[in-house]
Amino acid sequence: MKGVALSKIWLYFENGLFLEAKSFGAEGTTVGEVVFNTSLSGYQEIITDPSYAGQFITFTMPEIGNVGCNSEDFESNGAFCKGVIVRSYQQRYSNFRAEESLDELLKRFNILGICDIDTRYLTKMLRDEGAMEMVASTEISDKEELAKILNSSLKIGDINYIKEVTTKKPYIHNSGKYDAREFKYTKPTTSKKIVAYDFGIKRNILNELVTSGLEVEVIPADTKASVVIDKFKSNEIGGVFLSNGPGDPLVLDEQKEIVKELIDAKIPIFGICLGHQMLSIAHGFDTYKLKFGHHGGNHPVKSQESGKVEITAQNHNYNVPDSITNVAKVTHINLFDNTIEGLEYRCGNIISVQHHPEASPGPHESAYIFKEFSKKVKV
Repeated sequence: MKGVALSKIWLYFENGLFLEAKSFGAEGTTVGEVVFNTSLSGYQEIITDPSYAGQFITFTMPEIGNVGCNSEDFESNGAFCKGVIVRSYQQRYSNFRAEESLDELLKRFNILGICDIDTRYLTKMLRDEGAMEMVASTEISDKEELAKILNSSLKIGDINYIKEVTTKKPYIHNSGKYDAREFKYTKPTTSKKIVAYDFGIKRNILNELVTSGLEVEVIPADTKASVVIDKFKSNEIGGVFLSNGPGDPLVLDEQKEIVKELIDAKIPIFGICLGHQMLSIAHGFDTYKLKFGHHGGNHPVKSQESGKVEITAQNHNYNVPDSITNVAKVTHINLFDNTIEGLEYRCGNIISVQHHPEASPGPHESAYIFKEFSKKVKV
């Protein structure tokens, strides 16, 4: 396998840290928010998760690139993060399913790759100081010039990335979970239909919804609530799913009003991650930003109903407030910091979780939540 010539890249963080590292993937100058992810596997699924739009992903797993990339493991139709930061990039990949290298994937979607850098130090810095903005460049090595670029750029909380990642037109998703024995996606039988608002939806969420017996029509994030309500009243659909997605939920004024109307229409609703947050905001309880967020595949969450601890996949920088208990019952709690992970609203037909029960990558201990929603969906 032909090796990739690694060039230099310079990083400037908003706390004043200035570093030189090696570069793979795309070239250029890019500004974004830096976060860290503790997953031990699944770097392709993480990179192609639209929720990372506007962010640099620092992987705590030191060896990245060793299994290559393939067309079946994409979580969306592309990759939307600003860049990836790894300790050691493995140019030589070895996996029978691989079709291209990580370097080739990043170049295809114009994403910076950064390596030969102390990711342990960066992770500890982000843990102690919080997620922060950064500029990375293969073109500019002057610290002062990079500082000017960073200081003049919009922050991630000021940008509506939903418009970038949502589908442009509705489509039907009918494939189920991946069968690791047959090496293909299943085609489950469905008996009910829902619509899924695409705020940056992951493919495996759709697979789990279909596996639970639901035909899914995926619709753009700006689809009028009246269109969906008409479908519900005519019995074309029996419920609504609100997806994950990138950025600060408080900037999504249009989606807030849409969700309010859906709630008033008494439609069964299930929200994951951003969808979970939008339900809180639409009920009048604004979200807040966590210090460094939750990103990884090893987060313990306790079910308040069963008392069981589930190891979950997570990817979020924002959380719902404790005051949401005025209108909802807490169903799940994060055992790392006791933040709210799951809710059942007192109206009885709305549930939501902050973590990712579809995993990909990560454990599947929370997948039962999809079946719980399927039971609430109107026949």
